Amino acid sequence: MIKHVVMFKFKGTPEEKYDVAKRFMEALIQLPCEIPQLKSMDVGININPAESWDLVLTATANSMEDVALYSAHPAHMEAVEIIKPYKVDRACVDYEV
Repeated sequence: MIKHVVMFKFKGTPEEKYDVAKRFMEALIQLPCEIPQLKSMDVGININPAESWDLVLTATANSMEDVALYSAHPAHMEAVEIIKPYKVDRACVDYEV
């Protein structure tokens, strides 16, 4: 099993960043219903103003090949379009459990 953990930083006012994070979160949590390779998806919006990352997601898949299929899936690509104008940075860690 693979844990796929991704953090995002967005640009804009706190209200704009929260709005884009919420819309992105709502799209992401639907993905396990649409992408068979995706076993689960947890998403959180940062509520600590002292920290610089805005959103984190943790997804699970059976293999790195499944992570790649999820990443290229049209439903995932549609969700990514939500954040394209706002994304400043992204960090990712994939690990086996």
